[in-house]
Amino acid sequence: MAGGRRRLRCLSPACLFLAAAVALLAMPGLAAARTRRYTFNVTMATVTRLCVTKSIPTVNGLFPGPKVVVREGDRLVVQVHNNINSNVTFHWHGIRQLRSGWADGPSYITQCPIRPGQSYAYDFRVVGQRGTLWWHAHFSWLRATLYGPLVILPPRGVPYPFPKPDREVPLMLGEWFNADPEAVIKQALRTGGGPNVSDAYTFNGLPGPTYNCSAAAGDTFRLRVRPGRTYMLRLVNAALNDELFFAVANHTLTVVGADASYVKPFAATTLVISPGQTMDVLLAAAAASPPAPAYAIAVAPYTNTVGTFDNTTAVAALEYAPLQGAAALLALPPPALPLYNDTSAVANFSAKFRSLASARYPARVPRSVDRKFFFAVGLGADPCRSRVNGTCQGPNGTRFAASMNNVSFTMPRTSLLQAHYQRRYGGVLTANFPAAPPVPFNYTGAPPNNTFVMHGTRVVPLRFNTSVEVVLQDTSILGAESHPLHLHGYDFFVVGQGFGNYDAANDTARYNLVDPVQRNTVSVPTAGWVAIRFVADNPGVWIMHCHLDVHLSWGLAMAWLVNDGPLPNQKLPPPPSDIPKC
Repeated sequence: MAGGRRRLRCLSPACLFLAAAVALLAMPGLAAARTRRYTFNVTMATVTRLCVTKSIPTVNGLFPGPKVVVREGDRLVVQVHNNINSNVTFHWHGIRQLRSGWADGPSYITQCPIRPGQSYAYDFRVVGQRGTLWWHAHFSWLRATLYGPLVILPPRGVPYPFPKPDREVPLMLGEWFNADPEAVIKQALRTGGGPNVSDAYTFNGLPGPTYNCSAAAGDTFRLRVRPGRTYMLRLVNAALNDELFFAVANHTLTVVGADASYVKPFAATTLVISPGQTMDVLLAAAAASPPAPAYAIAVAPYTNTVGTFDNTTAVAALEYAPLQGAAALLALPPPALPLYNDTSAVANFSAKFRSLASARYPARVPRSVDRKFFFAVGLGADPCRSRVNGTCQGPNGTRFAASMNNVSFTMPRTSLLQAHYQRRYGGVLTANFPAAPPVPFNYTGAPPNNTFVMHGTRVVPLRFNTSVEVVLQDTSILGAESHPLHLHGYDFFVVGQGFGNYDAANDTARYNLVDPVQRNTVSVPTAGWVAIRFVADNPGVWIMHCHLDVHLSWGLAMAWLVNDGPLPNQKLPPPPSDIPKC
């Protein structure tokens, strides 16, 4: 499919990625680039948290799952064997997947699920990225327990652009449900209401001492540090439905990376990290023995939802000396965290991010734009009559939905990428996703009388190498709230953001086109907007969706269909022979 005017040039990220790959060959250590192989056996394992013992899906019996480590330039092959009684897929969150869309992982977008008893090998190269990413299941809510860190080291001999830490520590922030998360979302979709919330937040799978029946020594994550040493925390928000504040009592953190891209270092006492986002953060231990043997590490939610949410605080321990007993853990003074709805604190923190924009790590921001889009993002509703075999426990007797430009995404029953490769679109997708809301309204003011959404599997077709700008506008329909939007297959530059309704006449002039942060997941501000730019240099079908899984389940997603370019290295290759079938 084709869309928009075609413009060929040699300064696109695709051309520059190729140039970077050639340049990388001359870098020290790149000759050591290699194929790294992992095996993921998806099995059920018995786990106890909060005095609840249950069987959960795991990779290799681990919760969280195993750490995957590669170097920039490596090829990664992960052989997945599905041994549970559920379909499953895996997404390598933030990996560009240049011409390897078959390995991206979202179910029914780039592949059909791996059925019980089946296997599939995810095979791709890591190009032009370094830092922290992560992997997770991308089928229903299975990522509640199927997730783990993906660490991308620079090529051997290439230093970090900041002082080398003494130790690196992956720290996965998650959510624990006493109930089966699959049962939670199934019940919500059946009733039309909001889902039950999680029972705890976790650090590397451990809730910590602030929760009932979680005071045993093994229930708390402990980071042992030595005075004078520097530690890099590879933070990942793997929570299903919550943005999180993060802080370490009596310590200032230095942010040096985000979403596998370096940033200009900046200091912060409190971080905000949305589901899907990663941050590389330096923690400097006290130069001498501090007055206390340990300090609390804490996370708590940030939200403006009008519904219920997990309003708890989880604690881990930063130990200069071992703490003895649950009482000592509970006695740790917590760091001061903002109120759960402190949008100003979030905005102030987000405004600090800037790309490194150095000679070695330039910020290749599209200065001109071929196609502009305006997406109104938020919740909505379905009339009660629009669903069969369910109830209507949403607002005013309706059923909850979510949409972009009033289109709620209908998940197909076959792979969109397969349909695109075979050019068999009929009955699968339509190339008519609206470039702007069908009916403009006061997006952050009083909501319109009609909050019902449309449904469809609609995509935006793009010619190869099209430069794109998307303004993502939050809406107040059923309450304004933040939406962490994740784009598969691409990084993008966050060139602008603000509160209220986007005003093209004034806001565009304030864009940062010099050193905007480069990310794969950005939060649309509560009652505000964010503008992103990218170049469509990666052929395939790429979903963009809210990383609050409840909103994705309600349809807050769309997809970009990027056509092949004219050159052989600009075309989607055939699918691998072992790709699952629907």
